[in-house]
Amino acid sequence: MHKIGLIIADHFQMLAISTLTVFEFANMATGKAFYQPVVYSEFGGTVRSSSGIGVDSLPLSDDTQVDSWLVAGVLTPVEEPASAGIVHFLQTTALQARRIAGVCTGAFVLAQAGLLDKKRATTHWAHARSLLQLHPDIQLEDDRIFIIDDRIWTSAGMTAGLDMALGMVEKDLGAEIARAVAHNLVMNQRRSGGQTQHSEMLALAPRSDRLQSALEYARSNLSKALTVELLADAVHLSARQLSRLFRQETGKSPAKAIEGLRLEAARLMIEQSRLSLDAIARESGFRDRRHMREVFIRGYGIPPQSLRTGR
Repeated sequence: MHKIGLIIADHFQMLAISTLTVFEFANMATGKAFYQPVVYSEFGGTVRSSSGIGVDSLPLSDDTQVDSWLVAGVLTPVEEPASAGIVHFLQTTALQARRIAGVCTGAFVLAQAGLLDKKRATTHWAHARSLLQLHPDIQLEDDRIFIIDDRIWTSAGMTAGLDMALGMVEKDLGAEIARAVAHNLVMNQRRSGGQTQHSEMLALAPRSDRLQSALEYARSNLSKALTVELLADAVHLSARQLSRLFRQETGKSPAKAIEGLRLEAARLMIEQSRLSLDAIARESGFRDRRHMREVFIRGYGIPPQSLRTGR
């Protein structure tokens, strides 16, 4: 029996509970009780979620032993840090488990406990910058669905916690069982791409008209060699002024912002057209197909051709 412990605290997000459904369905697929999901909190009893729904839980103690710990996130992780008791538990008793995972902003709790220091990790894209500001030693990859670094797992948004739980099932029981669970839950066994399902322009969130115009010009001319000087001329600024504007409003250099636009354009063309990868690389402004593949793996964690698998 593999006990799965989900740690919740006041105002936790209810979707975190859904990760336990993956393990329940894995038991159904294997025909035996391989997993035992249990909900815990610092003191036990009823814990209220952010929506006000109460969930019963068992108390954490020094002799609480499970195979895998999952830590639920909250909607406002900066304003609602984990309690000292939960942090201490993660730093001591929880380290005896085979793996420890943060569901969505649960990564903030793991980071508080020092479990993400020098490790690759992810969290919800809307909170990624805050996590990195609070814990600069984390190797944050903010466009991954979930990440495994040694025995520490982290997921992006709340629904990405389902992907992460399914990844655990695949590690434990193999691809066939994971496929059966995904089929029963009507979800992808492996979701393609990263969490940049939102528009790249929305993610960059330009505030000034000048930067908005520069980005719109770039998106309309991705097949060109888009230098800072070219963009600056298009919006009547100096290259230095435009570079400073990019940093101030997006936190990125012009080159990084344009790379994000190229990635989004290429991904959409791959998913929605029958163009060859060579043609897509040219249309989206990459040097060649090989360059596009390198940037895809760096940005999304998968090669571009995998987006067409099964089509």
